[in-house]
Amino acid sequence: MQNLSVFNSLTGKKEGFVPLDKDLVKMYVCGPTVYSFVHLGNCRTFISFDVIYRYLLHLGYRVKYVRNITDVGHLENDSDDGDDPIVKKARKENIEPMEVVQKYTVDFHENLKKLNTIPPSIEPTATGHILEQIELIKKIIKNGFGYVRNGSVYFDVLKFNNTSKYGKLSRRNLDELVHNSRTLDGQNDKLNPQDFALWKKADSKHIMKWNSPWGEGFPGWHSECSAMSMKYLGNRFDIHGGGIDLKFPHHDCEIAQSEALNQNSKINYWLHANMLTLNGKKMSKSTGNSILPGELFNGDNDIFSKSFSPNVLRFFFLQAHYRSILDLSEEALIASEKGLKKLEVGIKNISKLKTSKLTSGFDISNWEMDCYKAMNDDFNTPLLISKLFEAIHYSNSVLMGKEKISKKDQDFLLNKTSIFFSKILGLNFFVSEKNIEANELLGKTLDILVDIRNKSRANRDFETSDQIRDELSRIGITLNDSEDNTTYKY
Repeated sequence: MQNLSVFNSLTGKKEGFVPLDKDLVKMYVCGPTVYSFVHLGNCRTFISFDVIYRYLLHLGYRVKYVRNITDVGHLENDSDDGDDPIVKKARKENIEPMEVVQKYTVDFHENLKKLNTIPPSIEPTATGHILEQIELIKKIIKNGFGYVRNGSVYFDVLKFNNTSKYGKLSRRNLDELVHNSRTLDGQNDKLNPQDFALWKKADSKHIMKWNSPWGEGFPGWHSECSAMSMKYLGNRFDIHGGGIDLKFPHHDCEIAQSEALNQNSKINYWLHANMLTLNGKKMSKSTGNSILPGELFNGDNDIFSKSFSPNVLRFFFLQAHYRSILDLSEEALIASEKGLKKLEVGIKNISKLKTSKLTSGFDISNWEMDCYKAMNDDFNTPLLISKLFEAIHYSNSVLMGKEKISKKDQDFLLNKTSIFFSKILGLNFFVSEKNIEANELLGKTLDILVDIRNKSRANRDFETSDQIRDELSRIGITLNDSEDNTTYKY
């Protein structure tokens, strides 16, 4: 294994990465709250952890990667009405909460697929783990760190802080901490203003609620991640990741909950991806300084003059370190587009080089070592990309007859640049937006033809039905009929 070091947000320094199990890495990343379309800041976070996932796999580790879906209970405060964003959206659109969840979960998955992320090993939902959350809360109460008030359950932050430290991740002083900075209904139920909800009582009009030992209600936001991470990864695991905005209160609350359950509960490394700004300003729907991934990909927006492919966006993200603030602008995307094209063409041209029996003027072994040094230094993708450009620069010199390269080095360079570019950085090779659009258009055309064929079969017009099937077969598209539907492959 490589000597990998990671920046641990808990300690505030880089540390050598040593998993609890020699060959297995257990990683939990906080997923989306599915009440709206996934935004570009979210995409940056999930691409950052996708690269981390890819690199760990490349190093030979088995990785158990858990990323949740928050489909209930995302309350950043403890207001008495108990409306989380999903319930509010359901009421606004006059649909069921699970329709909201389904709509935006599909959007999330579709965009991450376009951005070429690898799905996690497990993707649990909060609603699918209500029982686990209830059991977690019961244990916290039993250990003396939770209390019941009027059907809600709260975490006693001050009592916890007597034996441990609350806010150790965000490094906040408890004396200055007030979880809710404004006056909220329901605050009188708390022993301390810093206390946070483990379980919230639901009124008769509340849509999403479950039975519990404390009455009908729903879990607090922080309960779900503790319950699901422990279920699938155990009390101790290697990596917990998410966006930097989750440090407080979410991750600080998770740490408190875990330690309240078991003092031996520990996460070795906390990793956080930094924020994304747009044209030098914080992204905000209310100010209009916001754009969705789909709007960027199809060009249907008022911010940029042209569309940019998912591959370009991914490359743009990876040109900055995941812990640095990154600003999205048209100039930056155009530069990324040009840089990506240069890399694609450059790597492709390596196979066309005229080789020499002479020794290469490029120390490829040292170059490879530098590539790994970059990734081993807290997943430094911008440095790795610079090393790829360095290799392409030499390759171009060979192409112009200014330098020499042996056949062995040519094969080695082509293999390694391809691995770093595609397998580790997760960039698609030679895939243009036109190709994506063409594939989407082909799919829609096939859907229409299948629909016409199905109607012909229903009307017993087997001549038309067979003709469509046979003509598609001639161009390599096979239709498979089942009792319920017709699928195709090509």
